[in-house]
Amino acid sequence: MQWDNGLRQLDRQECLRFLTLVPIGRIVYTHEALPAALPVNFSVDQDHAVVFRTSARSRVAHAVDGAVVAFETDWFDEESQSGWSVVVTGRAALVTDRRDQERLRTVGLRSWVSVAEDAFVRITPDLVSGRLLHGHPRGGERGAASLADVP
Repeated sequence: MQWDNGLRQLDRQECLRFLTLVPIGRIVYTHEALPAALPVNFSVDQDHAVVFRTSARSRVAHAVDGAVVAFETDWFDEESQSGWSVVVTGRAALVTDRRDQERLRTVGLRSWVSVAEDAFVRITPDLVSGRLLHGHPRGGERGAASLADVP
């Protein structure tokens, strides 16, 4: 475990584990040749892919199918100035297999708004990176910590 001024790079397995700790992240994709970011509730599937549910008619569903996207999630505690951030980069694809769609419905992925026709988006984690930040309450000196110190 190598700390550099209160920061430590997470390895792939640590990043994938941290992804399971929070329910909300942000998908970053291209919309009209510009970057766009959208918060989504998500799940990590059996193959470590990031999966979220949206409207089949949504802008994001059409923009990301077959595109390389980034997905970011994090957790921070302001008082202790500690937290972590994970970024997954990979190709996004609409889930078209009916059995996969039904299975994903059973894991509790829901769109935040009611939609007539839903779609599931799967992001294959080609590149995975993350950082763990360990600080001190009220801006004191940063120090070393273990993963056990982070929820």
